[in-house]
Amino acid sequence: MTCAFIRVLVLSIAAAACLAAFPARADLRICNRTSYVVDAALALEDKGAVSTRGWFRADPGACNKAIEGSVTAEKLFIHTRVPQVYGDAPMAQGDIVYCVGTGSFTLTRPRNCGGGQTTANFIPVRPSETDQGPTIYLAEDSEYTDAQAHDAGIQRLLVVAGYDANPIDGIRVSKTDNAIALFLKDNDLPPTSAGRTDFFTILLEAAQKPGVGFSWCNDITTPVMAAIAVEDRDGIVARGWYRVDPGKCVRPDIAGRPKRLYSFAEAVDANGQPLKRGDQPVSWGGDVTFCTRNVKFELSDRDDCAAKGLTEAGFALVDFAGKTTTVVRFK
Repeated sequence: MTCAFIRVLVLSIAAAACLAAFPARADLRICNRTSYVVDAALALEDKGAVSTRGWFRADPGACNKAIEGSVTAEKLFIHTRVPQVYGDAPMAQGDIVYCVGTGSFTLTRPRNCGGGQTTANFIPVRPSETDQGPTIYLAEDSEYTDAQAHDAGIQRLLVVAGYDANPIDGIRVSKTDNAIALFLKDNDLPPTSAGRTDFFTILLEAAQKPGVGFSWCNDITTPVMAAIAVEDRDGIVARGWYRVDPGKCVRPDIAGRPKRLYSFAEAVDANGQPLKRGDQPVSWGGDVTFCTRNVKFELSDRDDCAAKGLTEAGFALVDFAGKTTTVVRFK
């Protein structure tokens, strides 16, 4: 997604689309040269049989083992995702569909999804041969080095958590160090914490909590899909959907201090369908109308939604006057 408020870099899989059999003499690794914490799932096809496995987490600037030992499959595919706390971070997606699970999984029949499984779009990939073995590289348009990706990843999560570490460029300057120091102080962490191997986990957990800025928090037992409309001097833009899982908080991507902020959300079931109590949908909104889509959207339309093939939703004005923190809770 690109919008008037932030620049979003499209993640891409840095690998050739060749489907020929690839040699593998050591563990298969995934190296993340993006500014996002990434979860990856792999699909292996050999002699017509397919299996999928995941999730393999790769922190910015880090390499992790995905498959131990030699991989002799004829074809290899990958699907990548990022935590919802980032908002909308476009990923390179293919048109090859397999099933994936939750948590750590291995599926031997990934063409027929069972309970708790969902479909995901995979892209073919050919690992690069390196001294450490076959490696899949994840990259952004910025073409970060490992060190730059690490620092850009810290900057990005600090910004999501409400700290001013902009610009997100992977260049470590005093502004980034000051933001880290303030974050550590606010969270009662020792100065050495930024060097811990689990620092990205610490940042992710902090970014999911209400803090400086605007957040949605889900206090019910089912997921909620939320949308936001932002008014500034350039006009009003509504965008969604943001998934807010039970017990989690999500901060939508909002730059600066908008003139007005509007929110709409609806609860969904395990299949992504709107929930209802009786004949009424379980939703949180108001009487300010904006157009939406059933899929991911960014729209400035407010009138004649149906005539344009869009859906009309009532948004609520969010009161954040004089506040540094505003939270809309779904109860």
